[in-house]
Amino acid sequence: MADSQISSGQDLNSLENYADSNIAIISPELQTTCQDQQGFQDRVYLLASVIFQNNHLDKPPALRVVNYGNERKLPLPEVKNKDVLHRAYELAFNTLKYQEFLEDIMTDSCFYFKQPMPDDQKSLAAVMLYELQDRQFIPWEHGSEEEIIQEVRDVENHLLRFKTKLAASRARYRISHNIWSIDLILPDTVRMKQERSNSLPLYAWVNTLNSSLDEVYCVLKSAGFSVVELIEQLEGRTFCRDPHCVDMLVLPAQLKKLPTQLLSSHKLIIQDKSCSLGPHAVCSQIPEDGDILMVGCFSGFTVSHTASLIAEKHKASSNSLPTVFTCVSDHTHCQREELQRTVTAMGCKNVKLISENFQSLHCDDKRLQRVRAILLTPRCSMSALCNPVQFMLQENGDTNLLQDLSQGAVPQRKLEALVAHQKKDIDHALKFAQVLVVVYSTCSSYPEENEEVIYRALEESTARSEEEEPKQADFRLSASPFSIPDQDAYPVFMLEPSRQNNGCFLAIFTRDLPEPKGEEIPHKVLLKANAKGILDKISSDHQLTSKDQHGRTKQKKKQTRAHISEPLLSSCIQLKKQEAKGSNSPPLCGHQQQSMQGRAKTPHLQDSKNTLSPTFSSSKQKSIVSITSKKSITPAVKTRPSISNLHPVPPPPPIPVAPAVRPCKTQVVLKPVVLHLPPLNFPNFFLHQPGRTRASPNLTHDKRGAPITLHSSAFARDAVFKSRGLF
Repeated sequence: MADSQISSGQDLNSLENYADSNIAIISPELQTTCQDQQGFQDRVYLLASVIFQNNHLDKPPALRVVNYGNERKLPLPEVKNKDVLHRAYELAFNTLKYQEFLEDIMTDSCFYFKQPMPDDQKSLAAVMLYELQDRQFIPWEHGSEEEIIQEVRDVENHLLRFKTKLAASRARYRISHNIWSIDLILPDTVRMKQERSNSLPLYAWVNTLNSSLDEVYCVLKSAGFSVVELIEQLEGRTFCRDPHCVDMLVLPAQLKKLPTQLLSSHKLIIQDKSCSLGPHAVCSQIPEDGDILMVGCFSGFTVSHTASLIAEKHKASSNSLPTVFTCVSDHTHCQREELQRTVTAMGCKNVKLISENFQSLHCDDKRLQRVRAILLTPRCSMSALCNPVQFMLQENGDTNLLQDLSQGAVPQRKLEALVAHQKKDIDHALKFAQVLVVVYSTCSSYPEENEEVIYRALEESTARSEEEEPKQADFRLSASPFSIPDQDAYPVFMLEPSRQNNGCFLAIFTRDLPEPKGEEIPHKVLLKANAKGILDKISSDHQLTSKDQHGRTKQKKKQTRAHISEPLLSSCIQLKKQEAKGSNSPPLCGHQQQSMQGRAKTPHLQDSKNTLSPTFSSSKQKSIVSITSKKSITPAVKTRPSISNLHPVPPPPPIPVAPAVRPCKTQVVLKPVVLHLPPLNFPNFFLHQPGRTRASPNLTHDKRGAPITLHSSAFARDAVFKSRGLF
């Protein structure tokens, strides 16, 4: 380096002579946005001085080197040209970065002592000094048609007359601090962002309302552009597709010119990628018939991008196009007019502005009844952006953070104020009963604005929904459409700042569709019934149709009327009551006792226990079980007492009553139950029939009179069928 030839022992005159002869080679490493400019217009300097005056670092009086006056919050002159405003903010932002360095140069060179000026002009001198040393103290030439502001020209003349002493002071500062570039005096975070901002590629999305991706491809290829696969391959006249947003193209950072027919006709919109992730996320989650509500800091480009994505999603649908509602209460009157002009020029017809504050909007607002998704892009610290000034101007960010961002850190008090406002927006968004999706997006690298605020809001929303009646479905964090399921461990999406993109944080709150009032899903009804134990044959896996249920009910009624008469049924009921009450119950009537005694004798069926008698043989048990399996008797159906004569059986011992257990609300898995029936002793009515032998109950004769042996199980089965009238 040329500065390495200078020794610290040289006097001021030798430094001035060296600086005067080597002005053109001092600090060739410094690369900024002003490097290729031959000076700015007078209006840019004047506007930048006002911005610097409102945001400069005010040191304590004991450490104050330069006094800029006590005036703050000066109104900005009205500027209609966006390019002028952007250059003024960039110049003021860079001056804020090097404020301490510029003050040391001016005091070391005795500029303020030899060139006295009022305090209100020292801010103008600071911004012009930064631009002059950035251009290596080379004078600039003004255009003939340029507007002349006398105050700016006077300060410019003072600096140019003093440029040799200023250059010497600059060289002396580098020697004393032992740095080879002025950029090294910046904090590490600020210097890293400045280096990345110079290499950031250009991001542009295709406006599908006026064009298509194929048309933009054809125009770019006809202009000499070629397609590459990766962003790392961008060089010269090339472009590629963005890996996250399907309608976004990426172009090299060094690209100076794009086809004018794409930009002037609003077919290709240059905008940072961090502004496009939110619209893509909300449009991928919203139902087809739902509207969108946008809240926070955004430009007309972001609103138009959301509207174009919705229109592209519903292109094949015959339904009406959903509406994009936009809260513009935080926008000034000029910003609202600009947003409306941008939306109209982009061809959006489904955008409506809401002037009320988002916190004052009620859930029952008639305009918002079809809103199913909310996109929250609140004011944030913008700490994850490599070029915060560009984002601040384009997306209506908080300009009060300009001085903090120039130093690389946001004070705790400002950060807490931002977090409190963000939490209020999330809490209010989660209160809308008809909203199914809430997308929260920031450009911050602080966890307080990202993970911490969303988890705190989610916990409070869950606790609030548990107390309210009727309960609403709880929100939950859902994976974003940009996440990789196998690699992302958290349900949030975070894009780290790098040389290829700015940083961004995104979280999606979703909840299930609420059930229609007065209607319940059939399988949920069956699950509730199974849990309460009121179903016998119907389960969630096997559902009977209404026709089958009607047929089975009709068949059961016919069988009941055919085999059981009403007088006999009433006699059985009275007998059972009499056994339960004991001797206190009155005896049966005469005709009831005769009808009961005239029938065959069978043991009493114990309905209360459903167990087999100990005197029942194993062979008879097998026959009864086989009959039961063939008839498909359902375990849940209670067994009726037999119609035949009932023998008195001592009442069973009392069963301890278990304490009442509240039915579980979850699904209960039914287990198979084996039904045990009491023994059946069939009457020996064959003894009175001709052709049968009295001595052997298991023998009968064929037509020739030869005895035939009958198996006990077969005889029992035939007797049962005959007694029930099935033969």
